[in-house]
Amino acid sequence: MTTKIASLCLLLWILCPSLVAAKSPNIILLMGDDHGWEETGYNGHPHVKTPVLDEIAATGLRFNHFYAAHPSCSPTRASFLTGRHPNRMGTFAPGWSLRPQEITIAQILRKSGYHCGHFGKWHVGPVKAGSPTSPGAMGFHDWVSHDNFFELNPSLSRNGGPPEVFQGESSEIVVNEAIRFIDSARQAGKPFFTIVWFGSPHEPYSGLPADLTLYDDLPAKYSKMVRLTSNETGGPVTRPQGEVLRERYAEITAMDRAIGLLRKHLAAQGLRQDTLLFYCGDNGTSADAALGLPHRGVKGQVYEGGTLVPGLIEWPERIPKPRTTSVRASTSDLLPTLSALVGQPVPDRPLDGMDLTPVLDDKMTERPSPLFFWEYNTARLARAKPNPWIDPELQKGTTPLVKLMGGKATRDFTNYRHPAITEDDNFGPRAIIEGKFKLVIHEQKADAPKRELFDLAADPAEKANLIEQQPALAQKLQTRLTQWQQSVLRSLTGADYEH
Repeated sequence: MTTKIASLCLLLWILCPSLVAAKSPNIILLMGDDHGWEETGYNGHPHVKTPVLDEIAATGLRFNHFYAAHPSCSPTRASFLTGRHPNRMGTFAPGWSLRPQEITIAQILRKSGYHCGHFGKWHVGPVKAGSPTSPGAMGFHDWVSHDNFFELNPSLSRNGGPPEVFQGESSEIVVNEAIRFIDSARQAGKPFFTIVWFGSPHEPYSGLPADLTLYDDLPAKYSKMVRLTSNETGGPVTRPQGEVLRERYAEITAMDRAIGLLRKHLAAQGLRQDTLLFYCGDNGTSADAALGLPHRGVKGQVYEGGTLVPGLIEWPERIPKPRTTSVRASTSDLLPTLSALVGQPVPDRPLDGMDLTPVLDDKMTERPSPLFFWEYNTARLARAKPNPWIDPELQKGTTPLVKLMGGKATRDFTNYRHPAITEDDNFGPRAIIEGKFKLVIHEQKADAPKRELFDLAADPAEKANLIEQQPALAQKLQTRLTQWQQSVLRSLTGADYEH
């Protein structure tokens, strides 16, 4: 009988490997901070060294077109956790929290018996224990996290406690904490769900001497002056870009090395085969570091340079051979994809992501639904002065960082009960990608539109505006974009939480 069962299992593995792989894979989701698409060796960057990411790209599933759902960090992180566009929950910009009523990947995976941990940058609410949007409140069993970004020798909060200083390189620190969590989950006989959100390579930059040495030639190559944060004062400073790039790329290389440390531990523990390891960035490259190629735009813009990020999956059991996909995917796709992998239903509310399991199995060649991007114009809320969604005391952060804001070394968060929807709520830079075409709209007022239409297949750098050549297509895309915005604004009022 035992021989027959073994033979049947082998036959199932041969005929339908996805069924075998669907059995509670371990899941690790990694994300860099301000790490744009082009800043990897495998995407042809002329300077930055990322040997570990390059190896994952060469052996796993590489997305040619992976997008952050928003061109800035807090909103993208909200989409990552919920599968929804951040404007649905009022996470409009950096420092805007999500809402306690949102349902996260961690809350879903807990139902399937996963032990869930978060390590590193959080930035969708305070990490302190009393926060209704802390990692613990949003489904994670354990966390060693920061309200925002962090540098060398970071101050982090363990499970919501007072911040403590961790000595060393920050990417290595959060990976080591993740490894301890993974080992404890294994000892408890639990599958693990681990999020590691690095503080690198967000400015201000700082690197270890050995990593800085790799880029000693850059100060002589880039002399233009750029603006960023001073590590000495916490305020703004202007410095030559070559010096800045040397430090930034040192951070990227250190982050890459930390990912390698994690992969080696998985291999040593016999975990690599059945662990889904994912990496992406949270938005495009920041203006101080952008070299202007190959895409148009930077962090904070809905052009490709603001939203395209590295996207990689390594999962030997499900993806045994290296593949590249041109299917356009987004951080909003993570929740529906992981829900499908573990057999849990998605939340009963509007989602903006889709299940990517057909991409994992090489059964999809083109995204069947559009991608939407929208930077909400928060000036409207400044005028309306609405009531807060969460008690402001609960929105105060505790973990210090180098960059000062308003003289403070910590960050507070905000989220509002939205006033009655008006026409002004539709404004702000926004875009839709359907198939190979992308429509970008920039107007702040209804009577002053600026529209651009691009064929991304022929013109990935978004140089040729086709709006006059194809007005009917542009209008069709604009209509779809407007219809989607109406759905988002309904969610923004809190209507999704009423049932």
